[in-house]
Amino acid sequence: MRWVALLWCLASPLAAQEQAQEAARQLQAANARLEAADTARDRIRALTETVQAYEAGLIAMRDGLRQITVQETEISDKLAEDREDLARLLGVLSSISKTPDPVILSHPQGARNAARAGMLTTDMTLALEEQVDALREQLRMAQSLRAARADATNMLQEGLVGAQEARVALGQAVSDRVTLPRRFEQDPVQTALLVASAQTLADFAAELTSATPSPENTLTASGDLPLPVAGIVLPDQDPNLPGIHVGAAPQALVSTPVDATILFEGPLLNYGTVVILEPTAGVLFIFAGLGTVFVQPGEIVSADAPIGLLGGAASDVDGILTENDASNAGQAQQVLYLEVRDRQSAVSPDAWFALE
Repeated sequence: MRWVALLWCLASPLAAQEQAQEAARQLQAANARLEAADTARDRIRALTETVQAYEAGLIAMRDGLRQITVQETEISDKLAEDREDLARLLGVLSSISKTPDPVILSHPQGARNAARAGMLTTDMTLALEEQVDALREQLRMAQSLRAARADATNMLQEGLVGAQEARVALGQAVSDRVTLPRRFEQDPVQTALLVASAQTLADFAAELTSATPSPENTLTASGDLPLPVAGIVLPDQDPNLPGIHVGAAPQALVSTPVDATILFEGPLLNYGTVVILEPTAGVLFIFAGLGTVFVQPGEIVSADAPIGLLGGAASDVDGILTENDASNAGQAQQVLYLEVRDRQSAVSPDAWFALE
């Protein structure tokens, strides 16, 4: 658990202790569950939680490393700006240190002026000492931040490797698992005909629901479901689309927020790879933009079950630090399109999901 220990150490100087502690707890719980997993299904759940814990930890780690870099840059810039003043300060201190005490205590205009000069020298020395202490503190902070940044960089690299290994293990576990419970068997020919004849996503969804049996479970919209991927809701990408776009890291895990049946999986129109879930009769959750899919039509999946991964290549440390730069915008971030349909009509996703 070296990675967890380093995360705790990093959290304190960045005032992100609660976020880092929660990420560490998630990672510890996921690893403990992974060690205790016996069956294939348990292993899939444990690996899913492990990937989610890594992603939560990496988000905290990215924020921490960026804060360290910003603070270090601000201190370095401040020291560079004050270079002339620092040189002048060091010159004065050097001059005072080389002046013999009898010379400091003497004055050509008499003892009274010598006393005044001594008092001024004392005041000046105290002020200089304060500046020296401030400079010493800045240098100490710069050294501390430099060391913290090196540790955080190593930490982030270990986390990225661990997350990727967990994703690979999850994909293998999904491939090795026994078939999930099924509500229906897909007719490949009929599905292919529906895809070929689809003009819009709405038409395809309507035809798809009419061609498959409805689930028996009931579920009502409460607006508190978690997003299917760890990310942020982006500003409207296309005003003609009723859904939302969620920006997330490359290869981020996409999971189902509730028990549902997989109605469709595959490329559709210009949406890329699409997965359509039916959590309750007449309601569809549509996920588009996946790079890897773990499910098949007809399968019944439980809440938090892995659906797939977003596309893209996993970022390295340098890419993470620059992925928000204007020159690098859009190169690292992946986007999941989420649309909700109820009784063949598009509804606002915030009726079901907690978008804030």
